[in-house]
Amino acid sequence: MSLDKYTRSILDKFEIKDLNPMQKKAGQVIRKNEDVVILSPTGTGKTLAFLLPLIEKLDTDCNEIQALILVPSRELAQQIEQVARKMGSGFKINSVYGGRAGSLDKLDLKHRPAILIGTPGRVVDRFRRDELSLEYIQTLILDEFDKSLEIGFKEEMKEIIETLPSVKQRILTSATQDSQIPKFARLIFPVFIDYLQNTDGSNLKIKTILSPEKDKLQSLEKVIKSLGNQPGIIFCNFKDALGRVSDYLDNKNINHECFHGGMEQVDRELALIKFRNGTSQLLLATDLAARGLDIPEIKFILHYHLPLHEKEFTHRNGRTARMNKEGVAYILQFREEPLPDFIEAIAPETQEIDELKPDNSTSPKWTTLHITGGRRDKISKGDIAGLFFKQGKAERDQVGVIEVQQKSSFVGVHADASEILIEKTNNSRLKKKKVRISYI
Repeated sequence: MSLDKYTRSILDKFEIKDLNPMQKKAGQVIRKNEDVVILSPTGTGKTLAFLLPLIEKLDTDCNEIQALILVPSRELAQQIEQVARKMGSGFKINSVYGGRAGSLDKLDLKHRPAILIGTPGRVVDRFRRDELSLEYIQTLILDEFDKSLEIGFKEEMKEIIETLPSVKQRILTSATQDSQIPKFARLIFPVFIDYLQNTDGSNLKIKTILSPEKDKLQSLEKVIKSLGNQPGIIFCNFKDALGRVSDYLDNKNINHECFHGGMEQVDRELALIKFRNGTSQLLLATDLAARGLDIPEIKFILHYHLPLHEKEFTHRNGRTARMNKEGVAYILQFREEPLPDFIEAIAPETQEIDELKPDNSTSPKWTTLHITGGRRDKISKGDIAGLFFKQGKAERDQVGVIEVQQKSSFVGVHADASEILIEKTNNSRLKKKKVRISYI
């Protein structure tokens, strides 16, 4: 089936050649306005699967909220908002979530978005506080609905759904096979799109690396040095243990970012920004990063601690080998530590730690600059790129990933060019705002 011009233009923005079978099937069903449950592994493009047909259905003449997307975490809300904005539909899109001032939500919602994305708790709060018209919301999406239920959002989700008077279509997504569909979702003869069993995982390699020490810190260091400059995520089971690993890596001058539930929201966001733009190639994380985060080009994940359950193992591994790309899941195992049955059954390739050789390849080091202006100031990625290329005289390969948020923006630049770029661009005007540019 050939793609229409609309779909083709959007896929080009994401550098995607074609939709996968799950996305094509989802698009067909959603366009028929049927209720649908999408079950597909992490990293298979569920967000794009429902956003493409959803945006097609939006009414350009309507100035109220037409679609509501409920998600379990702030990070997932931000991710979906970024994907939707990148599509360049022309529709207003906003996300609301805990961890930021309610006054910001109020400003964002002053002019109603066509699509509202949010965590159930914050959406309930906004529905109670704001005079929002709900009668135009015709599409309800519960993304990673099982995770929302798991972390205790049942009552909030139920209240939201009971409040919506005009919903014509409900879309639920999950990456878990045994997800129970809640009755309060009010699905009417839903179509199930199940691709959980239709993946052979051929793009994912799983390897076990045997550590002679139970402590495994020295072994972890050797593994990291053998992988060179590849972006990857190292998973720990608990934040306290993660802190200990982080201290060790700091002492060894191994650059990394941390990501766990004990961190302030702003610190978690900065960690992801620096990881996405290459300032840090390693993300040290708990299972908070195992679901819902769309971080492209992850070459590997490493299980420093063995996951306690098969579900966590699956979700962690889903961070790499995404969208038909290759990736490796490493299991760092103390040689006297038994593997869980669900890993043993895979019979992963085994390698001794002493067999690893350091990878001395180098790549340009990146740093992250902060810009005191964002979407609220009508600043776009193009504006920022123009500032650095024209006024800053930056070479094309010296400016990397640009992220524009509501009140501020971030840009990855080559570390060796950062000082001169700050000097040439700081206190410049972007649109009508004078911005300051500095290191974070």
